[in-house]
Amino acid sequence: MSGAAGAAVAAGALDRDKLFAARLHAARVRPYLATALFALHTVESRRVPTMAVDVHWRCYVSPSFVDRTSEEELAAVWVHEVSHLLRDHHGRSDRVARERGLHGPAERLRMNIAADFEINDDVYGDGLVRPEGAVRPASVGLPEGQLMEDYLGRFGLGPATGHMAWLDCGSGADGLERQWDLGEDGAHGLSEEERDAVRFRVAQGITGRPGSAPRGWKRWAEEAFHPPQPWRELLGAAVRSAASGSGAGEDYSYGRPSRRSAGVPGAVLPSLRRRPPRVCVVIDTSASVSDAELGSALLEVAAISRAVGGRRDLVTVVPCDAAARIAHPLCRAEGIPLVGGGGTDLRTGFAKALGSAARPDVIVVLTDGQTPWPTTRPPCRTVVGLFPRQGSWDEDDPDHVPDTPPAWARVVDIG
Repeated sequence: MSGAAGAAVAAGALDRDKLFAARLHAARVRPYLATALFALHTVESRRVPTMAVDVHWRCYVSPSFVDRTSEEELAAVWVHEVSHLLRDHHGRSDRVARERGLHGPAERLRMNIAADFEINDDVYGDGLVRPEGAVRPASVGLPEGQLMEDYLGRFGLGPATGHMAWLDCGSGADGLERQWDLGEDGAHGLSEEERDAVRFRVAQGITGRPGSAPRGWKRWAEEAFHPPQPWRELLGAAVRSAASGSGAGEDYSYGRPSRRSAGVPGAVLPSLRRRPPRVCVVIDTSASVSDAELGSALLEVAAISRAVGGRRDLVTVVPCDAAARIAHPLCRAEGIPLVGGGGTDLRTGFAKALGSAARPDVIVVLTDGQTPWPTTRPPCRTVVGLFPRQGSWDEDDPDHVPDTPPAWARVVDIG
């Protein structure tokens, strides 16, 4: 370092040589993160306690923090901060705040801590030292390997977290804008498209180097390529698609004769006309389906009625365990009695639905899948909403593997 550069550092300027050497070290030991590390734009700031990131991928750095921290620890902090951005902790924090009604700096501090728990359980080691003060879920008696949202509901601020009150990884960690943020219109921020491109490149690097990334990063990369689908939207789309498909809601009518009648003198031929589709919802009420899932099923019944145009008079509900119950017309979803609690045989539910006076155009089945299925395809379209299960629910045969829904049904995983 030259004499002039040394004097500048001594006067309190940011030691960029040391900071960037630490970033290079981070990229060497975590090559799959290199694209993200070098996408960050560095901003010197004396208002930042250590290092922090904003939602636009700027990294704010305290000169005094760089001076008192070793290059190896700085490399670890680089990886930590960029992890917040790659895992979209700011966006996830905003969603959690809206859904759970969490507001104010104290709740955002909890989100920062929970996000740090998600990162710190497996990010260090293999050439990356653990920085002093790095928090871990074990410090509040929580297991490792979980997500920020899981941790957030399992601890509060108090004596056990008093030593974490200094944490401030910036708006990129918890979504709360800081005074030092340059904002959306500031220089050197990444656009939303550029941020997505960086995440995609990092995910490619992780999946392209099997065995070299920790479990948490592998899980993140898999979700980056295959993001979780909004199952309610998928279920509604499946119902609408089935209800509007060829043959659904179609019938012959003499109300308007067919134009082909002119070719058959003395005969009046009916014409094919569309009518609103009829939908029958078969709900699994067996003992293996929880009360929470039954409540969710009722909400989905109401949503299904909207998916077919709001005609509740055309939607019926059949509660079914080992035997099918009465087919209830849909007036108010909350008033439908979901009677059951025994074993499961949804074949009786299909038989009840198809045996009704007004045969449905679409059958929607809400079940956990622990059931035998009809051996033949019903004469209407079928959509299956499948509650998640791990393992068998057959107490007499723990090794029992339930049949999968038949190929002729459109399946949407719920939850």
